Amino acid sequence: FLQNWRATLIPTIAVPVVLLGTFGILALFGYSINVLTMFAMVLAIGLLVDDAIVVVENVERVMTAENLSPKEATIRSMNQITGALIGIALVLAAVFVPMAFFGGSTGIIYRQFSVTIVSAMTLSVLVALILTPALCATMLQPVSPDAHKRRSGFFGSFNRGFERFSFWLREKVGQMTTRLLRTVVLYLVIVAACVLGFQKLPASFLPGEDQGVLLCQVLLPANASQQRTQDVLGRIEKHFLETEKDNVERVFAVSGFSFGGTGQNTGLAFVRLKDWSERSKKGQDVFSMAGRAMATFSQWKDAQVYAFPPPAMPDLGMADGFDMYLQANRGQSHEEILAVRNQFLMLGNQHPDLTAVRPNGMEDTPQLNLAIDNEKARALGVSLSSINATLNYAWASYYINDFVDRGRIKKVYIQGDTQFRQSPEDLLKWYVKNDSGEMVPFSSFATVSWSYGSPRLERFNGIPSVNIQGSAAAGRSSGDALAAVEEIAEKLPQGFSVAWTGVSYQEKESAGQAAPLYALSILIVFLCLAALYESWSLPTAVILVIPMGVLGALGLTWLVGLSNDIYFQVGLVTTIGLVSKNAILIVEFAKSLHEAGENIVRAALDALRLRIRPILMTSLAFGFGVLPLAIASGAGSGAQNAIGTGVLGGVITGTFLCVIFVPIFYVVISHVFSKNRHESIQEMARKILDDETEGKTIFITDEDRKQENKNA
Repeated sequence: FLQNWRATLIPTIAVPVVLLGTFGILALFGYSINVLTMFAMVLAIGLLVDDAIVVVENVERVMTAENLSPKEATIRSMNQITGALIGIALVLAAVFVPMAFFGGSTGIIYRQFSVTIVSAMTLSVLVALILTPALCATMLQPVSPDAHKRRSGFFGSFNRGFERFSFWLREKVGQMTTRLLRTVVLYLVIVAACVLGFQKLPASFLPGEDQGVLLCQVLLPANASQQRTQDVLGRIEKHFLETEKDNVERVFAVSGFSFGGTGQNTGLAFVRLKDWSERSKKGQDVFSMAGRAMATFSQWKDAQVYAFPPPAMPDLGMADGFDMYLQANRGQSHEEILAVRNQFLMLGNQHPDLTAVRPNGMEDTPQLNLAIDNEKARALGVSLSSINATLNYAWASYYINDFVDRGRIKKVYIQGDTQFRQSPEDLLKWYVKNDSGEMVPFSSFATVSWSYGSPRLERFNGIPSVNIQGSAAAGRSSGDALAAVEEIAEKLPQGFSVAWTGVSYQEKESAGQAAPLYALSILIVFLCLAALYESWSLPTAVILVIPMGVLGALGLTWLVGLSNDIYFQVGLVTTIGLVSKNAILIVEFAKSLHEAGENIVRAALDALRLRIRPILMTSLAFGFGVLPLAIASGAGSGAQNAIGTGVLGGVITGTFLCVIFVPIFYVVISHVFSKNRHESIQEMARKILDDETEGKTIFITDEDRKQENKNA
C-alpha cells in the first residue's frame, strides 16, 4: 500500500517505543509477563500500528495530491486527522476500561487485558501525535502528484486497480443511498443475525487446553485388594504405552490415592504425552485420546476408570468438565442420598450432552465399630483419655523422640506388634491401666460390631452432599453440560439441589457478565464520541456499525466449532473498538468536508473514497497480526484460537460492511438532525451519480473542493 520503504519504516519504529512504555506501566501495576498480558500485547500491537499507519498514509496522500514538501504535508495532514486520532484512541481505550472493574476470576483475566491495551493505546496516540509526525517530516521525501500513476509493474497495476475499486465502491454506496429502504432492511437482517448468533453459539467459561497431560482415576469395589488395584493400573499403562505409543511418552501410576479419597481400592495414573510438534495430526490431541481411552475403559467390568485432561486453569478444580455437589437440603438419610446420586448418574450417562459422569468420592465400605460402655469404664476406674491413648499407641502409632544414627536424625515411634492387631478380635485383648494402676481388659467395657457406611463425611456449605463430576460430550460446550445437569436436577425428588464448585461455579457466576460488559463498552464509546464531536447525533453513525463486526466474530467462531467464552468476549470487545475506529475515520472526514461546503451525501462518498485505503491497510495489518492466534496449535492454543478467531472474523466483516454502511448512516443521521432539509437524500444521491456519469464531480484535493464550492 505505501510502496515506500521510508514510509514503511516509520510505523515499525513506533511499535517498540510503545511496547517499551507499556511494559513499564505493567510493572507499575504489579503485573508480570504472562500468557494473558502477552495475548493483550498481541492485540495491542495490531491496534497501535493502526495509528502510525493512518498518519503516514495521510501525509503521503497530501504530498501526492497537493505537491507539498514532507514538512508542509505533515502539518496539513495532522490538522486533518488529529481529531480522528484522538477519537480512535478514546474509543479503543474506552471499550476496555469497563473490563478492569469486574470481580472474581473473570475480573482477574479481564483486568490484565484492560490495563495492557489501555496503556498501549494511550501511549500509541501520544506517539502518533508527537513522534510519527516528526519522523514523517524528516524521513519522507517529496512525491510528485502523478508518482503513483506513473509507476509500472506490479505497483502501477495495483495503484490503478485500487483507484478504480475506490471509485466503484463510491458509486455502489451512492446507489445504495438512493435505495434507503432496502439498506435498512439489510441492516435489520444483520442485527437479527447477530441476535440469533448469540443464542445459537454455545457458551463456556474457558476453552479446553491440550497441556500434554492426561489423568486417569481408578476406583475398584470396596475392600478390593491392592494387588487388584495395581493390576488395573498395569492394564492402563499397557493401553497407553502400546495402543497410544505414537502419542504417549510415559505413564506414572499411584495406587492407594485418588482425587476422590484414599484406600487400597483407589488409584491414579498420570499420562505424559509427547511434545505437541510430534502430535500435529488430527486425533492426536488430548481430548481425542481421552475419548478413545474411555471407550476402552468402559468395557472393563472389574473397575471404574475415567480418563480426563486437567482443567485449563489449575486452581479451579482437578479435572476438565463440570464439578458439582448434589445436596440433601431436607436432612435426608445417607441411603436416600446414595439412591438419588445413582439416579443422577444413570440419567447423566444417558444424556447426549454429557459423558464420563462419575462420583468423585468413596463408595460405602464395611466398617468396624468399637462401642465403649462409659458406665462400666467409670466403674472400673478407666478414663476415656486412657482408652483413647491406648488405642492410639497400639493400633496407630505415637511419636516418642529422635536419635542420631550415623550422622542422621531419625524418629522413634511406638506401635503394637503386627500379630496383636491383625483381626477385630485383637481389639478386646488389649489392656488399659485404670486410676488404681491395675490393668483392665478392653473386653470388660467395650464391644465390637460391623456396619456398612461411607468412609468419610461429605458436606458442602454445611449440607450433606456428594460430589459428582463429568465432561461435555464431543461437540458440546461446557455451557451445554451445565444446562444438561440442571435439566437432570429438575427430574430428581424434591429436597435435592445442585451446588456448583470449581470452574463450574466460576462459569455460572460469569454467565451474566457479558451483556453488561458489552453495553457499558458501547455506552462509553458513545459518550466519548459525543464529547469529541460535540454532538449527540453523529456518534450514532459510529455506534450503528458495531453489529457489522459482531456478525463476523460470531459467524467465524461458530463455523470453526468454538464457543462463547471469556477469551471470545475479550476478542468481541476488541472488535467493537476496531469497527468503531474504521467508522471514525470516515465520519471525521465526512464531517470536515461537509463543514467545508459539500452536501452531506457528497461529503460521505468523498470521505469513503479518501479513507478506504488507510482502512484497508490497518484492517489487513491487524487481521494478519491475529491470524497466527487463530491457526495456532500446541500449548495454549485453545485460548489463542478463541481470541484470534473472534477478532479475525470481526475484522473481515467489520471492514467490508463498515465501508458500505457508515457513509449511509452518516448521511441519514446528519439529514434527520439537519435544519436544512429542502432536498431528500435520494435526490441528492441521484444528482451526484448523474453528475459523475457525465464526469463533472471528481475532486482530488482540498483546494479543488474549495474552488468548486466558491463557484457553486
